[in-house]
This record gives sequence, structure tokens and C-alpha cells, in this order.
Amino acid sequence: MQNETLLEVSNLKTHFGSDTGFVTAVDGISFHVEEGEILGVVGESGCGKSVTAESILRLHDEKFNTMYEGEIKYKGENLLKLPLSKMENIRGNEISMIFQDPMSSLNPVYTIGNQITEALLLHQDISKKEAHNKAIELLELVGIPSPEKRITEYPHELSGGMQQRVMIAIGLACQPSLLIADEPTTALDVTIQAQILDIMLRLNKELKMGVIFITHDLGVVAEICDRVAVMYLGQIVEEARTIDLFEQPLHPYTSGLLESIPKMDGDRSKKLNVVKGSVPSLDSIPQGCRFASRCPFADELCLKEMPELRPFKDEEGSKVRCWHAEKILNERKKEHVSTD
Repeated sequence: MQNETLLEVSNLKTHFGSDTGFVTAVDGISFHVEEGEILGVVGESGCGKSVTAESILRLHDEKFNTMYEGEIKYKGENLLKLPLSKMENIRGNEISMIFQDPMSSLNPVYTIGNQITEALLLHQDISKKEAHNKAIELLELVGIPSPEKRITEYPHELSGGMQQRVMIAIGLACQPSLLIADEPTTALDVTIQAQILDIMLRLNKELKMGVIFITHDLGVVAEICDRVAVMYLGQIVEEARTIDLFEQPLHPYTSGLLESIPKMDGDRSKKLNVVKGSVPSLDSIPQGCRFASRCPFADELCLKEMPELRPFKDEEGSKVRCWHAEKILNERKKEHVSTD
């Protein structure tokens, strides 16, 4: 039985006002998330991952310096057409987000307990005592010791790792249908990271909770994600099933990211591969392919015309934004055969 589509984003553009006019941080991206599915979103800092997540919940100031285009359909309803009052009912309840930096997300003048119970009392029909007990259960769920004591403390009394776990507890409080996790395990040591990932995986399966998992860690992507979208300078440049992306990347940028992962083969003489150059700024976006200035395969066509994100003929569900994806893949296969 096929899962239903929870979220369908179509040609989303997010424009921010600046001193020189509007700049486009997210430029025409489209993707979907099914119930019970984990979609990984990867890419360098500044590529638009977090802005995409924030746009889904319409967290930017639309009265002064933000404009959205396209569609964000959640369970068939376009969120961009809803009044803000209805968006407030969806945020934290049906769609929840775990933010990257707990220090700027947690309120320093409220206790941990108050910040967890706030979402429960706002969206759930329960008493203050029930919300208090539920908050303790959530803290225990995310691995915080002595939750009865911690619930009375303030954010500054917790370590960075514990603050992040509190953010995750808040995100999971109302058992959302869709969870957006923006680098949720960055501040955690590997043991706690594994525990948090296990919790998210369990809830993902038990509740059929869809997850958008934003991360720089390709190892985590390989472990938990069903599909992956690779972003570069506000666009998706490749989308594929996780196993296909790791076994046969189609875009040169994806290949560069995968090749930059350190290899544990014992040979310390090998240099770490890097993607040369840097991401252009939003106010100087190149005319053609946005990756062309950093791509070893770029030619005149790449510099002049931007390729569309289109299905790749031999791969089920794979899409790539590259003029020469097929040629590059064939050359890579020849090199692989010659080295065997």
C-alpha cells in the first residue's frame, strides 16, 4: 500500500529584501515528502537548506522584506494561501521544526518545563498537570537525566548538548505529522547522537511521521534517509534514493561532496579531496549553471544556459540538473572498468 504525500513543494521561491533590491535565496525548488519517509537535504552552508525549511512554516516577515512564490501543499492545502492565524495552528502541532542553534531558539527567561508545556497546552486538550507529566516523559525520551529536576531549570543551566535535546523534545511534543530537523545532532557527542537518531527513526515508523532532515553529515544521511535532495545556491541539483545517490552520483557537485568524505583505508599520504572554489553570493549569481565556475566538466553551454532539474533516464526517481550528467557517468564507468 502506497503512502500518502504529506508535503508537496512546487517551484518555491523565497525572496528577501536588501539595500540593492530583492535577492532570491530559494530559487524554484520542487520536492515531496511522503508519510513515514525521511528526506535528507544536504549541501554547503549558504545553499538555502535552512531557508527552505523556514519557508515551509512561513517564519520570515512577510509584511516587510519577504516574498514567497510557488506552492507548499501540506495534505493538499497550499500553506502560502493560508491566513497567518491558521499557520499558527499548524506550526508546532502538525508541522514541527527542530532548529539548529538552541541558544537562540530557547527563551532564557522561561524554564525548560514552561517551554515544553507551552506547545502542549496550546495545541492539545490537556490540563497543566498532564502537560507537566508529558514534558517529563519527553525529557526522559531524549535522554536527559533527572528530568524531574531539569524541568525546573533554565536554558543557561544546561550544557549545549542538553539544550539541543530540549529542542528535540519540544519538536516532538505534539507528535507532528511532519518534522523538520535542521542539523538536530550537530552539538551532540556521537553516543547521544545515535540515541536521538534512534528516537527519530522509531517515531518515524510508529507514527508514520514524515521527516525533512537537514544536515552536513553524509554518514547520517546514509544511515537514516530514504531519499536525498542535494542543494546548491538555492536550487536542487540532484534528487535520488539514498542508495542510488551514494552508489552512482549524477551531478559533479554531489560527486565532490562524496569524495570529500575522509577514507579510513590507512593511507595517510592521500590528500583529502575538496570541492574547489566557493559558493557565489546571492547578488552575483552566474548566468548559466550555478556550479559551472567550480566544475571540472563545465563548457561554454554550462556558462551560458542554466540546466533544468530533469529525470535521469536510467534511474528510478533520480533527477539531476546538469547538461552532461550522462556523459560524465559514462566516463566514470569507463574509468572504473579500466582500474578493475
